[in-house]
Amino acid sequence: MKFYNSIGPNPHVVRMFMAEKGLTIPFQAVDLMAGENRQDPHLRRNPHGQLPTLELDDGSYVCEILAICEYLEDTHPAPPLIGTNPKEKAETRMWTRRIDLNICEPLANGFRFCEGLPLFQSRIVTVPEASEGLKKIAQDRLRWLDGQMTGKDFICGARFTLADILLFCFLEFGVAVGQPPAPENRNITAWFARIKARPSAAA
Repeated sequence: MKFYNSIGPNPHVVRMFMAEKGLTIPFQAVDLMAGENRQDPHLRRNPHGQLPTLELDDGSYVCEILAICEYLEDTHPAPPLIGTNPKEKAETRMWTRRIDLNICEPLANGFRFCEGLPLFQSRIVTVPEASEGLKKIAQDRLRWLDGQMTGKDFICGARFTLADILLFCFLEFGVAVGQPPAPENRNITAWFARIKARPSAAA
């Protein structure tokens, strides 16, 4: 296998997932800043022009971070980061879906349509007038999630999962681009510190 890597929260999710599983997969850097991901040969690997991408041993490719992590979970089930039974897997996927749609996507697009506009406006459809609203949505959903985290060590209670990895990588990115969690979100703040202390967070 080969992992096509770049800067940004999406590749960080997969790197952290691999680190938690103790996987060593060769990396190949793709220069996102220079737009290498929007040129051949990367478009032949991933026609959506995004990162990361996982090349399998048979020469085929898996794209999208959640699909890549699902593949790695299925091929390397220990330690389980999605679940060991249908109920655990459903719970992890439920929270991962909520976090991805309600926090990660508006947070990332809030950045792309504002601070990241000079980089992204020639590459994707951008809606600058939507940026502040998207940032507001992400913060509102973080407040909601903070309430759901009362008494929990991790998103899925006692289990550290892909949902924690996804949220952590995007919140760390949010901190770097001016969208940190509001300080009144005490449960999220404490959770973030716990996850950041894990060795895999530096992957």
